[in-house]
Amino acid sequence: MTSTDGERQPILWYFADPMCSWCWGFSPVIRQIKNTFADRLKISLNLGGLRPGTTTPISEQLREEILHHWHEVQRLTGQPFRFENALPEGFVYDTEPASRAVLSMGKLQAENTLAYFATIQSAFYREGRDVTQTEVLTELTLPFGIDAEEFQTLFNANALRAQTWEHFKRSRQAGVRGFPTLIWQEGEQIDTLCTGYRPWPDIESLLEQRLSAGDRP
Repeated sequence: MTSTDGERQPILWYFADPMCSWCWGFSPVIRQIKNTFADRLKISLNLGGLRPGTTTPISEQLREEILHHWHEVQRLTGQPFRFENALPEGFVYDTEPASRAVLSMGKLQAENTLAYFATIQSAFYREGRDVTQTEVLTELTLPFGIDAEEFQTLFNANALRAQTWEHFKRSRQAGVRGFPTLIWQEGEQIDTLCTGYRPWPDIESLLEQRLSAGDRP
């Protein structure tokens, strides 16, 4: 992870995957972070790579394990899930396309990267849509006024695929072992703030402490 020379604001690195259920649970928290602290720190999203490149349909056992996690996320965070017909037979849980779509949005409308990330999450968890499919990911860009052909050209470019896998690599290099993870960077100082879901009051307190410490002479 690098920062621009002379970067005045600290950076909050958000390591997450659009098809990670705990990241969906954390979605209101990251939105609160952006709304509350955007003028005091820079939020940088790094796509984590939960199950990138998967080619085998999920087994019934894995499906049951995943749905168990979904119920736990719903219980703890209150985020809505659609369980009816979730993860149907033959579903290939490949998280690379959704991550690549987020990076494509970042190229076209950087200011809406997190919003599109949340749109994919909502489509997958609340609506049960297959966000591994190019057509679905393209349709989800329409509310942002993105030209479908322009999006798909970028989305299918080899360079964009390579950049997506660079994100996954950077996640491993940073020692991230679970999502969501928040890492604080201030100059050369890099610290992990939290790994896994934490409620907004906890995150707010952590960030206020860090920012207050940075303000002291």
